[in-house]
Amino acid sequence: MIQIILAEDHNIVRNGIRSLLEKENDFEVTGEAVNGREVLELLEKGIPADIVLADMNMPELSGIELISRLKDQGAFCKVIVLSALDHEKYVVQAFHTGTSGYLLKSASPDELIFAIRHIYAGSQYICSELTSRFLNRLLSIPDVALTEFSDGIEFSSREIEILGLVAEGYTNQEIADKIFTSKRTVEGHRQALIDKTGARNTAALIRFALVNGIIN
Repeated sequence: MIQIILAEDHNIVRNGIRSLLEKENDFEVTGEAVNGREVLELLEKGIPADIVLADMNMPELSGIELISRLKDQGAFCKVIVLSALDHEKYVVQAFHTGTSGYLLKSASPDELIFAIRHIYAGSQYICSELTSRFLNRLLSIPDVALTEFSDGIEFSSREIEILGLVAEGYTNQEIADKIFTSKRTVEGHRQALIDKTGARNTAALIRFALVNGIIN
């Protein structure tokens, strides 16, 4: 069971996210807060949390300040920033501070759920909209130094097909609909691709596929 504390100062948004998360059998929302200070108070009271899903801009104690406080206290829970702020400087700031994930509030429900499971498993995550934007910028840099990957990695035709759809920005559910399979099967393929290539996140996975000519 993945235990989650939800920190969001807008009641309608927070209630909507909670309703979404509670539909997943392996998710449990153990606490809610309207700012970072309330998150710290919940944790001090012993409320369990594997993940803290926090807005970037909150009164009293922001998402960035919360991440810093949790890091200083040696907390074991991971923080996912859910924000409307899409500028690169905010993403970089969040990861430098210690966040494990950054998603825009425009991200689909499927992507949010995938990100939570992905981060719970020990990885980092940036939403597909931002990774596509950053990847396009990276590919536009001339003579960029490319990381060397191990030879001999083999991909099935289904994995290549899913890689191509991921690169085009489709969600897990949209990919599942296109190839007539379940969303969980797509999630499994996507995680297997990340594990197989040693990619740290979706952007790195797509870059691996492009650089090695797996997709065009």
